[in-house]
Amino acid sequence: MNILLTGGAGYIGSHTAVVLVEAGHNVIILDNLCNSELASIKKIEEIICRKISFINGDIRDIGLLESLFKQHQIEAVIHFAGLKAVGESFTIPLEYYDNNLIGSISLFKAMDICNVKKLIFSSSATVYGAPLYLPVDEKHPMSPMSPYGRTKLQIEEALSDLISPKKEWKIVSLRYFNPVGAHNSGMLGEKPRGIPNNLMPFISQVTSRKLKILKVYGNDYATIDGTGVRDYIHVMDLAEGHLNALLYLNGMSGIEKFNLGTGRGYSVLEVISAYQEASGKKVPYQIDSRRTGDVAAIYASCDRANSILKWCAKRSLLEMCQSSWVFENSNS
Repeated sequence: MNILLTGGAGYIGSHTAVVLVEAGHNVIILDNLCNSELASIKKIEEIICRKISFINGDIRDIGLLESLFKQHQIEAVIHFAGLKAVGESFTIPLEYYDNNLIGSISLFKAMDICNVKKLIFSSSATVYGAPLYLPVDEKHPMSPMSPYGRTKLQIEEALSDLISPKKEWKIVSLRYFNPVGAHNSGMLGEKPRGIPNNLMPFISQVTSRKLKILKVYGNDYATIDGTGVRDYIHVMDLAEGHLNALLYLNGMSGIEKFNLGTGRGYSVLEVISAYQEASGKKVPYQIDSRRTGDVAAIYASCDRANSILKWCAKRSLLEMCQSSWVFENSNS
């Protein structure tokens, strides 16, 4: 199948590209490189031992999209492209609505014009907001607490409205929890620009002494050790979830929504401990005040993905940390 990956040079997109090619699909990557690097394309090619089609462009360019769909005979789209930092979204909310919401609508318009009706959307567990119960399943009320989360929810709502008059669409929305880790080659992984927003790359940079100390935001939550608890999932498990979703997409119609996580939570201190075991090094940290928008704990119910997509996360927290540390040492 010819598959367009928007934002495919990014962290999750690059790993998914590898999984799809190894499964026999033809991947075309569109990315404006605002959150990624051209080097990711070269690394994908080294891993898969072949060239890959890459276009440096923006999903808001409908003319470019139409040209791509026709030139490459695109059959399905996996839509990763978008800004993704929760904290940053409070600072520049209009950028998030422009890139994420307006960009997605441009993509869907071009797909409709070119009769490409198969879509996997990269959504987020942030659509749920503060959990009313745990684990969080797909029926949980949605009340996102950040501009980023609201853009994801509004895109999901736009897709639900889209399929009402257009029954031929096949859409899967995957709500990610907390992707971490790296490809086992050590060539692909999470490489944020500037100071990392996410826990695992921050820990890796503190461990390699690029950063001095890790700040732990809050130790007075009602959790096992007072620190925030999240559902961390290995990025390769997540990438494999897209392959399962693609297989399911062919036999469905309408829109389906699935959580992708491990189904359990780990505290910040548990992640630090696992990273110390994986690296053999001490991770210095200090306790700081809570951040706006953070919740005490959130982790997924993955029963729907397990039963319908025939997918489950396989890799442990230690494996997540080990792969992250290999990537950090390979890309210092």
